Amino acid sequence: MDWLDRVARLRRWTNNGVRAPHKPLLLLYALGSYQQDADRELPYSAVEKELKGLLAEYGPSHATTPAYPFHHLVSDGVWEVRTKEGPGSPGSGVGLLRSSGATGRLAPELRTALFEEPALLGRMARVLLDAHFPTSLHADLCEAVGLDLEQAEAGIVRGADTAARRQRDRRMRELILTAYEFRCAFCGYDGALGASTVGLEAAHVRWWSHDGPDEVDNGLCLCSLHHKLFDKGVLGLGEGRRILVSDRFVGRSEASRRHVLALSGRPVIGPQPGRPPVANRHREWHARQVFHGVPREPAHQSQFA
Repeated sequence: MDWLDRVARLRRWTNNGVRAPHKPLLLLYALGSYQQDADRELPYSAVEKELKGLLAEYGPSHATTPAYPFHHLVSDGVWEVRTKEGPGSPGSGVGLLRSSGATGRLAPELRTALFEEPALLGRMARVLLDAHFPTSLHADLCEAVGLDLEQAEAGIVRGADTAARRQRDRRMRELILTAYEFRCAFCGYDGALGASTVGLEAAHVRWWSHDGPDEVDNGLCLCSLHHKLFDKGVLGLGEGRRILVSDRFVGRSEASRRHVLALSGRPVIGPQPGRPPVANRHREWHARQVFHGVPREPAHQSQFA
């Protein structure tokens, strides 16, 4: 069976170009859950909350329900639903799914195929991402559903080695953004679209790929621009929780001066009282392994006003 073709041909409601990412989002969520625990069943009560958040952030602006894909994805042959009464979905009604104790997970044949060919998980996720979402959202989506795409595409299975046994905490983004009160710790940006934040990301100080934990004291809430510059080594953290700007960075425009050069020496914004700031051991790792050159002298704020 060609699972990639089946995933690429998910049956979706269409009408004059209206987006319907319900099934792709649920399947991505299911793939992330499978990667973390291949035997886990997903109760509708839990999926409803998680998928509602995903639809609000990555779906169309009109109201929608997670019950639709939970029930209808079964018809695509990649998903199964069971209730307290046995196999089969009770329908697409929210009340029915809740009261019947409905649970879902990847179809048995697909779980077998993923067990026999672990790298298939990564290829399926890539098909879903490429077919339904712009490249700029892929990393955020994978983080939101708890999917490590790099390991998936490499065919690394849970328990195969030390790196594979470490599981991403899908709550990391929410914990970090909450700790920093949904503001960029470097510039204070706090944009939102309706109830969803826009352009704010949870940045690891010590990278996950290099044993950085999914913990608040290893994270910063950063806007997309400053997250990229932080990971590239243009920006860093110094003693006293002051922002560092590399002397190798060159920016001649007013935008570069205001959004990068003017940060030199500024204190980090947050976290809120009661939440731990970045731990020195993670800050020092970033300074040694990521930050480039030497820090610039602190900017005179009046110069950029």
